[in-house]
Amino acid sequence: MNNNLLTVNIAGLKLQNPTALASGILGYTGDSFKFVEESGAGAIVTKSVGVSPRVGYSNPTVVQAKSGLINAVGLPNPGINEYTEELKYAKSVLKVPLIVSVFGYTSEEYALVAVKAAEAGADAVELNVSCPHVKYTGSEIGQNPKLLTDVVCAVKSAVQKPVIVKLSPNVTDIVELGKAAVKAGADALTVINTVRALAIDVETQEPILSNVRGGLSGPAIKPIAVRCVYDIFEALPKTPIFGCGGVSDWRDALEFFLAGASAVQVGTAIAFEEPAVFEAINKGVTAYLKRKGYGSVKEIVGLSHQA
Repeated sequence: MNNNLLTVNIAGLKLQNPTALASGILGYTGDSFKFVEESGAGAIVTKSVGVSPRVGYSNPTVVQAKSGLINAVGLPNPGINEYTEELKYAKSVLKVPLIVSVFGYTSEEYALVAVKAAEAGADAVELNVSCPHVKYTGSEIGQNPKLLTDVVCAVKSAVQKPVIVKLSPNVTDIVELGKAAVKAGADALTVINTVRALAIDVETQEPILSNVRGGLSGPAIKPIAVRCVYDIFEALPKTPIFGCGGVSDWRDALEFFLAGASAVQVGTAIAFEEPAVFEAINKGVTAYLKRKGYGSVKEIVGLSHQA
């Protein structure tokens, strides 16, 4: 959907509507991204890619919870060298911004992957410093202000594209990490990644996931995500935020906007609602803005802080 009510600008990225595919839900192909774009998404975030190919964890890697999904897939990816050709193809067929999610085990690795992604046509990079189930990367970096600063500085020094940092909720103070990322040069923040979780089979009396622990996504974490967005906007009102976590319909999206997000990323809802969820969100938000007399999404961003 493309109308002036929905157009937003985040760190120089112009989105025709304030929805994006969240990282980790679909594969890496340009065709799958094009399908999501045609379903109404205003931007695409790829699954995370690293320096080298990674198989990920053995099955079972996903278990359904009563209010979402718990996954520990293990960051399987083809490696950035293998992925660049598909990125180039994706860029050639997409009309919306293409954001590549990158991860590494050192700041140098993050920078290397970011550079190659940018050279292949990425409009921005999203730093996955918040994966809750892979050791020595992800949340182990995102929970440490010093390590996070090193990664953001390295990537900002290496690329000219916008750098978005995806924050972890599995921390004592997410605002502290948000401030560290912005101080280091982050152009925008994605708030939040999944919440650490675990499921046990009562018959076998063992954890279900092969990795034991995983990350919970879906409706259950939306109130957590909204709170995190609210807290970060309160502390960093000039920093663009992608709200992420449990967005299933237009009302969920509006909560994030009112809390301080400029756009939302949609992930788990695709598994339950199909990609048509993007169009439904955009129609609902449009109707709300018209009913309330607003001229754009921008006019309601952070509005709940004025209450």
